Amino acid sequence: MKKIYSLLLLVVTTFSFGQVFTDDFNYPDSALLTANGWTAHSAAGTNAIDVGASNGLNYAGYTTTAGNAALVDNTGEDVNKLFTGGPITSGTLYFSFLVNVSAAVEGYFTHLGPGGAVTSPYAARVFVKPSANAGKINFGLSNSGTAAYAATPTDFDLNTTYLIIVKYDVSASGAASIWIKSSGVPATEAAAGAPEYSTTGGGTASVNAYYLRQYNAGLIMTLDEVKIYTTWFGAAPCSLSLGTESATCDNITLNVDTYTVNIPFTGGASGTYNLSVNAGTLGGASPTTNATGDIIISGVPEGTSVTLTVSGTCGFTKTVASPECKPINTLPYQESFPYTVGASLNAEQKWSLVNTGDNITIASGSLAYPGITASGNSITFVGTGGESRTLFTSTNTGYVYSSFIVNISDLANVTTDLANTYFALFTDATGSTTNARVWIRKNGTQYQYGLGTGSSPTDWDSTLYDVNSVQYVVLSYDFTGNTLSLFINPTIGGSAAPTLAVTPTSPYSNLGGFMFRQDLSNTTPTVIVDELRIDVTPNFTLGVKNNNITGLRVYPNPVSNGTLFIETAANAEKTVTVFDVLGKQVLNTTTSDNTVNVSALHTGVYIVNITEEGKTASRKLVIR
Repeated sequence: MKKIYSLLLLVVTTFSFGQVFTDDFNYPDSALLTANGWTAHSAAGTNAIDVGASNGLNYAGYTTTAGNAALVDNTGEDVNKLFTGGPITSGTLYFSFLVNVSAAVEGYFTHLGPGGAVTSPYAARVFVKPSANAGKINFGLSNSGTAAYAATPTDFDLNTTYLIIVKYDVSASGAASIWIKSSGVPATEAAAGAPEYSTTGGGTASVNAYYLRQYNAGLIMTLDEVKIYTTWFGAAPCSLSLGTESATCDNITLNVDTYTVNIPFTGGASGTYNLSVNAGTLGGASPTTNATGDIIISGVPEGTSVTLTVSGTCGFTKTVASPECKPINTLPYQESFPYTVGASLNAEQKWSLVNTGDNITIASGSLAYPGITASGNSITFVGTGGESRTLFTSTNTGYVYSSFIVNISDLANVTTDLANTYFALFTDATGSTTNARVWIRKNGTQYQYGLGTGSSPTDWDSTLYDVNSVQYVVLSYDFTGNTLSLFINPTIGGSAAPTLAVTPTSPYSNLGGFMFRQDLSNTTPTVIVDELRIDVTPNFTLGVKNNNITGLRVYPNPVSNGTLFIETAANAEKTVTVFDVLGKQVLNTTTSDNTVNVSALHTGVYIVNITEEGKTASRKLVIR
């Protein structure tokens, strides 16, 4: 009986707490992974992944069986293997593996996901790329297909075995962290020190498989000893449990603000728990002396993720992403992009990242258009990536106008003629509705603009434009008439009819956001944009200098009795032109006695242009 008891103990301790997956790839030489419990979910049978002949990796304190290992050394078949106990839908997963890279081309090679033939959503994708320093590599981590690395990535050596550990909080926006070790197996998460990189956003709330991916024949690596647990290397669960955190901005301004984090806990008063943070000030209840309570971290700078480290009886970390403490911009809103060249637009206080991917960046210099005085810099984007959204005062009556100068500087990446893509649009105040869209498409060696309210454009402008030409684009919406209009190259200070106009199927309840969008790698050309302006009056009047006429007074405003008075220092003869909010000229007259009869104008908002002795000024006019 003693021998049987010992054997049972051995069996029980072989499977540590919370182990959901393990594979040491110790299959026969040249065996395919798909013949050993793995499923091909992409390019099945093309350069199938096999195991190497006695090619197993060794790492002191971690290696279980130094037999064979998986060879990821081509492009083609991608595979995954299901967990032993079914999907994980909450809590934390830790997956670790050994890797030895002989040659690298940037991309992700392993991750978590739903398993089987399902190809998304994925989470905790581990990337590798050649370093800027010859003979070195960097590892990164992202919940999306776009690589993300530490601000200053650590260099690692080729042909060297490393232990990689990834932590993933299972949720739709799960935080993830990565550690890369060249020796030793940290006893606790806290003992592992600061991760190489942490990320959040994207991901999946249900994980049921471990994945291997082949994306380029230039990547040559050996991968071995995959282990996945719900605790750090299967350690006994900690009595202390941290709940779902909240992060609240202390203020919302155009400056960098601070925020406060509240982390509820249970299972305290069960040991000694030492707390530390990388930013902000710790406060709230102590889990050493309180069974339940809230850990509070205050004064954390906006844009800095805060990591709470717990050591003592248990050792683990929790990373909380910074909220965006960015204000809603008041109208009229003007953006000349006066930011650091090469920086991310989404890092600025007026803009937020939507979706994931590479950021729209600040470009050097300004674009020129007759009648507009440009300043600051500009922005540029190409191909696929994250969107940039700016919020403005929510509007649900009258009109909303946005305008910008644009230059399509390169079409080389657009591989298909007449492939539709939209790159600029209005959204509602929450950003969830994105149906007022400016479209663009390559047409031979040129391009053209379109307008639409759904997943495809409603109409296209027949005018074709050359690469590196400049256009002035105005997008407007009339709440009363439910009309979405697009003006291309209107004359600043003059009148203009819409180039395109469409009627949305359902009227918009409000507009409160504007977005620049990167679509696909082969549809969004290289775009340069400058001088974005958003207002409730026609933006092609915004470039008119409003103070060129000395002593100009326009009154009363609003006008309710049908007579408008215009006084100047010279009181010379004046030409007066009035436009409605669609840019249509509704009045053109001259006056020598400073009065203008406007009784024929309907109630509403207008723009009045006044020219005297060769000088022109513009004013907003309200008729009651």
